[in-house]
Amino acid sequence: MAKSITMIHTAGAHVARFDALAAQLDTQIELHHVVRPDLLEQAQNEGITEDVRRALLAEFGPGVTLCTCTTLGPAAEAAGAIRIDRPMMKEAASLGGHVLLVVALNSTLASCQDSLRESIEEAGTDTTFETLFIPEVWTLFEEGDDAGFAQAIADRVTATVNGHCAVVLAQASMTDAAALIGSPPVLTSPRLALSAALARS
Repeated sequence: MAKSITMIHTAGAHVARFDALAAQLDTQIELHHVVRPDLLEQAQNEGITEDVRRALLAEFGPGVTLCTCTTLGPAAEAAGAIRIDRPMMKEAASLGGHVLLVVALNSTLASCQDSLRESIEEAGTDTTFETLFIPEVWTLFEEGDDAGFAQAIADRVTATVNGHCAVVLAQASMTDAAALIGSPPVLTSPRLALSAALARS
């Protein structure tokens, strides 16, 4: 029997990314995509209000739900879904070195930092991190310039990395930049999150 996973996105670009990833991981996955850019816009303008929470929960599927938006991630996780960045943050926390956390969207900055900090505390490791916040590159993603977005991230990371054991690209939209960063190792969220959803389904 196929494993069914509901995916809640706030950007349509994630649909093809996760369909391709699902085909690589397991041919018996059925992904049900929900795309709600309006929820991200509302959260950016008003915060995670009760209206946003209700609308988000209304999109949950009967089985495993994975929220790919890091801004909505904490609310989704609190309601029982998998938040896109949590498995990646747990992986980063296990490294035991100094990690560079890269964030490109203001509305998700605090939640990503909290997610990594909580994961480190839970793991009980001596992992430390610093944050590279690059909101100026986000307009490239909004304009659909995926190649420019990835290159801008990679350029900023390359100019900043100094003795870090790993780079953590906080948002799923940043994934393509990983291939453009020579070193150190780069963690991205989609594959780890989908694997976690499969394990739970």
